[in-house]
Amino acid sequence: ARARQDGERWALALQRAQREALEREATRGAEQARQQELIRDMKGRLLELLREKDALWQKTEGIDTPVPSSVPRDAGLCARCRKDFRLLSRRYNCRLCRGKVCHACSVDAGKQGRCCLLCYQQRHPQAT
Repeated sequence: ARARQDGERWALALQRAQREALEREATRGAEQARQQELIRDMKGRLLELLREKDALWQKTEGIDTPVPSSVPRDAGLCARCRKDFRLLSRRYNCRLCRGKVCHACSVDAGKQGRCCLLCYQQRHPQAT
């Protein structure tokens, strides 16, 4: 009789463990589905933003932007956007025209170092 009670107790414990495992699996599956949906939404938004960026590039392609002078009028300002260099905005020297530009107005050109957007676009027209 004692062995039978122990067997029933173990059977109930096993059933409870299996039920809890199934519940955890269902919760994990629902969370995974939510994450996949979020990733799909983020990819869709990224594609929208890329299309928007491309459309803006096409609109501004015909606009002639002034070439930054080799010696900017004010060494404390970005030669492209005229942003003031501060503690948190780093100044970069364009490797081609030697203008001082901020991070937003410069491109990492690999081994050549950073250069301003205008020089990069002139050297790499396919990048626009």
